[in-house]
Amino acid sequence: MSTLCEEKHLYLIACNSTFLTQITYATGSAPRSIAVVDVNNDNKSDIIVGNDVSNSVSVLLNNGNGTFLTQTTYAAGIYPYSVAVVDVNSDNKPDIIVANDGSHTVSVLLNSGSGTFLTQTTYATGNNPISVAVVDVNSDNKPDIIVANYVSNTVGILLNSGSGTFLTQTAYPVGSYPRSVAVVDVNNDNKLDIVVANYGSHTVSVLLNSGSGTFLTQTTYPTGSNPPSVAVVDVNSDSKPDIIVANYGSNTVCVLLNNGNGTFLTQTTYATGSGPNSVAVIDVNNDNNPDIIVVNEGPNNVGVLLNSGSGTFLTQTTYATGTYPYSVAVVDVNNDNKLDIIVANVNSNTVSVLLKC
Repeated sequence: MSTLCEEKHLYLIACNSTFLTQITYATGSAPRSIAVVDVNNDNKSDIIVGNDVSNSVSVLLNNGNGTFLTQTTYAAGIYPYSVAVVDVNSDNKPDIIVANDGSHTVSVLLNSGSGTFLTQTTYATGNNPISVAVVDVNSDNKPDIIVANYVSNTVGILLNSGSGTFLTQTAYPVGSYPRSVAVVDVNNDNKLDIVVANYGSHTVSVLLNSGSGTFLTQTTYPTGSNPPSVAVVDVNSDSKPDIIVANYGSNTVCVLLNNGNGTFLTQTTYATGSGPNSVAVIDVNNDNNPDIIVVNEGPNNVGVLLNSGSGTFLTQTTYATGTYPYSVAVVDVNNDNKLDIIVANVNSNTVSVLLKC
């Protein structure tokens, strides 16, 4: 017979990487993208969603205990496909940036200071932008907009003019149907590089930063079939950011380890559920090893693949989500110092919040 102390110890071990049953909150129609950021300066992480069919973004403010208020919605462009939340005008208030697939634009909604947002300002992109990142790529301390233009087969860079307005995009060729973009320094030169998942050519592109916010010609690496999502994180503790990709057509995630000079090894693959749509990489069990979190469209769940400690990963553990989970974020939303999972569910018109136990 186990003692109470032993049972408590076993519970703590199990709970260390376990998530509770989802709680869902209504959004607009077809939420495809999610960001989780404190937008009203109360030290509580809020949920921001791009609603593809409603042509809007939703803001769900955090009550403070990991529950959320009813959404407030703001108009975006046509088919807002991807959302980022970053202070772009240096007023210490996070703003909303949206890639609008149908109107071939990005929208910038400036934060009024209380977690409410001004009417959008739009900027032209390439055709069908479906992924956006907002990062300073030219070292002027002003976050710039980087978009993946799905039909143009380019990434577009819109430099920040310094007041939260943006210059005309400069475009760089990538692979076929670029679906996801991440911006990270991969060759340790203190310049942020662009990594793109190319859905149509089954590759990732790496565009190294030349130092002034301009980029070299892409180098490509094979992935699995139809990669829709990419993350760039050091997973094997060698201080070199690695590439992690969800392969929708292969039902896998793949890891491409960094050689140390911004080139990458051949992929290693791990099984997921069917139709992995989005990937995040962060340490969810407090062992200082980043884990892989992936949403699986087919079985309507999210998979957690724990890092074994050397950049290899264990078999996924799955948790139920809403219908057609499309995007995932991993952030502590209830201030217990444990990372929680938040998922956008396209067909349920909801976001799921799975608190860490």
